[in-house]
Amino acid sequence: MNILGISAFYHDSAACLIQDGKIVAAAQEERFTRNKHDASFPENAVKYCLEHSGLSIDEMDAIAFYDKPFLKFERLLETYLSFAPKGVRSFVTAIPVWLKEKMFLKKLIYDSLKEIEEYDKEDVTLLFPEHHLSHAASAFYPSKFDEAAILTIDGVGEWATASICHGKGNEIKILRELKFPHSLGLLYSAFTYYLGFKVNSGEYKLMGLAPYGNPESELLQDYITKIKSELVDIREDGSIWLNQKYFDYATGLRMVKDKKWEELFGFPRREDEAELEQHEADLALAIQMVTEEVVILMAKEAKKLTGANAICLAGGVALNCVANGKLQNEGIFDEVYIQPAAGDAGGAVGAALAAQYIYFKDERVPETPDSMQGAYLGPDFHKIDVERSLRKFKPVFNEISGSELYEKVAEILDNGNVVGWFYGRMEFGPRALGGRSIIADPRRVDMQKKLNLKIKYRESFRPFAPSVLAEHAADYFELDSDSPYMLLVQSIKEELKKDLPKDYNQLPLREKLAVQRSDYPAITHIDFSARIQTIHKETNPEYWNLIDAFRERTGCAMVVNTSFNVRGEPIVCTPEDAYRCFMNTEMDYLVIGEYVFAKEDQPEWTDKIEFDKD
Repeated sequence: MNILGISAFYHDSAACLIQDGKIVAAAQEERFTRNKHDASFPENAVKYCLEHSGLSIDEMDAIAFYDKPFLKFERLLETYLSFAPKGVRSFVTAIPVWLKEKMFLKKLIYDSLKEIEEYDKEDVTLLFPEHHLSHAASAFYPSKFDEAAILTIDGVGEWATASICHGKGNEIKILRELKFPHSLGLLYSAFTYYLGFKVNSGEYKLMGLAPYGNPESELLQDYITKIKSELVDIREDGSIWLNQKYFDYATGLRMVKDKKWEELFGFPRREDEAELEQHEADLALAIQMVTEEVVILMAKEAKKLTGANAICLAGGVALNCVANGKLQNEGIFDEVYIQPAAGDAGGAVGAALAAQYIYFKDERVPETPDSMQGAYLGPDFHKIDVERSLRKFKPVFNEISGSELYEKVAEILDNGNVVGWFYGRMEFGPRALGGRSIIADPRRVDMQKKLNLKIKYRESFRPFAPSVLAEHAADYFELDSDSPYMLLVQSIKEELKKDLPKDYNQLPLREKLAVQRSDYPAITHIDFSARIQTIHKETNPEYWNLIDAFRERTGCAMVVNTSFNVRGEPIVCTPEDAYRCFMNTEMDYLVIGEYVFAKEDQPEWTDKIEFDKD
């Protein structure tokens, strides 16, 4: 059975192809168009999935779209009516788009598929699972569990903003839903907006800023009190009620009412790119703590309702790896599984799997460790493809294979160089996992600053993640499980921590950043935590071999891993993308398969580009 899953028209559109329950290909449209968070119909991603599988559209048993557009339209109309006469400007902006495009989504999908190739429309079964069911399916069906609680949390789907489900065998039963406009995801996005970051893409910056808040500050406690008393009422079961007097997302053109927030918190909305101040970091920490509290309460309710020993997470809020780590530490469930593409892109996977197991009622046989195959589901490029695509640049490279390649790159890293690592299939989801990564030595004091300012061209406070051999993760981190998808934050081992200055919490943000916290400063965040990726030889043997060669040489069984892109651009997809990124940054080396490129050997580069804001 062949099923094509599609998510599109909001943000992070994607496609996924499933053959007999096996995920064979999945990719986001942004990687092909180079338009970050591309929301358009995923034409290129669909083409890739079909080409990779050798199938045509006519051979699909079903095509599944990740939500129900008419339910969304119903929510839109009911919301405007309930808030009337407010929201006229927003109504005038939104409704024509719906009437022109989204109301006729079936036709739009049929026509878009016709642009890819000719097919018989009569033979295509088009399915529309609900948004949060797609999220739930994306988390449960790829997991190794025959039974699990499922928790999905995001901004909003059709009406639901969070759901608790019970997965068993090939069935998913929805037990509870939180409805719009009350939404933990939208609450977090409101603070993302107020603190000067971009909604739907800057939430991870807010998460990265939160540890710079002062946990001993009276201001922090004041912010938490104000959030809980004025903005959100948190119930025992994790459901929340948001005071719409402070928000504008339901019918307005902004997330919040700026003046009311300024009166509440005592400072105006931060302008994009403005210097960050301590009170802004304190507010970031306050909303992060509130978010963690709600997630844990929801998880406890999921445990109460299902009695399951494991939980699966999806939805945009499941990308909050700090909250995931806190949930894991609570011990509510024996095991926690998070869909690596937990946001809307993963909806394409969930829609296809929902079709497979709910619509067609196929038998499900869980796989160990999961069926996401390390998330390496995107395009791969053979040697001839690499040579052909780079020929016009006349690059200089050495071809090195086998153990010699890993030893050479380990030596390059040990000498303090930054390496673009492009090997095997591209990752699906927002994280670079060793297929399209920029890597470096985590022991170097200056590496975080170098990567942020000279390679990524982004804010200096942003942390970096370690890729650590799974066999050695416990040597460095308080981690008692695998974390293959970089979706868990845990503390470094107590014995690796360095003492902080006595006046540490009174230091300005920039001075806090300069304090060395461990022998691995490039991956140790300001609160002694790290966003850990465990590397497994079974899923990515090349990346594992590289890190193992680095361990043999240095005694350090991990490297810094950040996504192979620069600010404002998607992760690279093709060898040409990789070479352009390499030449437009101060990266020292590039590895594409068995080809090693040294920056100093390359011909003069004249195609310099200005990088957009993220």
